[in-house]
Amino acid sequence: MKQPLLEVQHLKKYFPIYGGILKRQTGEVKAVDDVTFSVYKGETLGLVGESGCGKSTTGRVLLQLIEQTDGEILFENTSITSISKKEMKQRRKEMQLIFQDPYASLNPRHTVEKILEEPLIVHGVQNKAQRKKMVQDMLTVVGLDSYHAKRYPHQFSGGQRQRIGIARALMTHPKLIIADEPVSALDVSIQAQVLNLLKDLQKSFDLTYIFIAHDLGVVRHISDRVGVMYLGRLVELAPSTTLYEEPLHPYTQSLLASVPIPDPTIPAQDENILSGEMPSPSNPPQGCAFHTRCPSCMDICTSSRPTYQEVKPDHYVACHLYNEREAHA
Repeated sequence: MKQPLLEVQHLKKYFPIYGGILKRQTGEVKAVDDVTFSVYKGETLGLVGESGCGKSTTGRVLLQLIEQTDGEILFENTSITSISKKEMKQRRKEMQLIFQDPYASLNPRHTVEKILEEPLIVHGVQNKAQRKKMVQDMLTVVGLDSYHAKRYPHQFSGGQRQRIGIARALMTHPKLIIADEPVSALDVSIQAQVLNLLKDLQKSFDLTYIFIAHDLGVVRHISDRVGVMYLGRLVELAPSTTLYEEPLHPYTQSLLASVPIPDPTIPAQDENILSGEMPSPSNPPQGCAFHTRCPSCMDICTSSRPTYQEVKPDHYVACHLYNEREAHA
């Protein structure tokens, strides 16, 4: 049986809301609300959903850039939610982040060499000549030239800057990389190049990815398994092929139906297109969070939260439709 590299158990992250003259807490934003999943070594797990569903917050909590409200995160069978800051610093070398915006995530005052050297200095590579050689080698690995090390970020295109961001994440030779919408700010022609680079690097460095995105086509191209999030909750998780060919949750079905098909002879699927607005995460609906927009809503959906469970081999879903079917069976 495969051992997971990362296990996430009942993860929650609530942000307090303050108001009034005394600035007392008046509520909370449930950005991540009871999320559970595992990531296996060498695989790519995609996380998809609408803007504001909590996927980026999940990624930052996994790296402990922000502290969870509740739940546990196990990395290589070690809980990283209860270790000291010093121990977490050592662990962070093995868990890195690729940021969404290649323009904002690179310091404009530093050369590429200084940007890529920084993680090496932080994690104890003190030999300057050795650091310089590692920087030049890594630039070559991501498809840039070694002489680019002396240039500044503004001298590169968006695709080249994202390659620099990928190189920075790889400098400490991590085991897990969380890619937070790494191609959404790039032109479509450049997206394919960066995605193929990520796949090649995964094979070369034996990497494990959590790939966060809202573009379903991009996620399908790169992911082995895909998790769908809605309003801070994981509503479906399945192998990529299974999820796209046989989605079970009404939200997943609506997301896939909304993807435009570049063929005028195929009629549009109007009946599954999402309607209405996503509710506020500071005041989520009772019961199933999706019931206010669900075309298959039942009475139980408005009062009882569905159990996140395995309904087929390696296919998890949180929906009363499948609880009902089991009851009838």
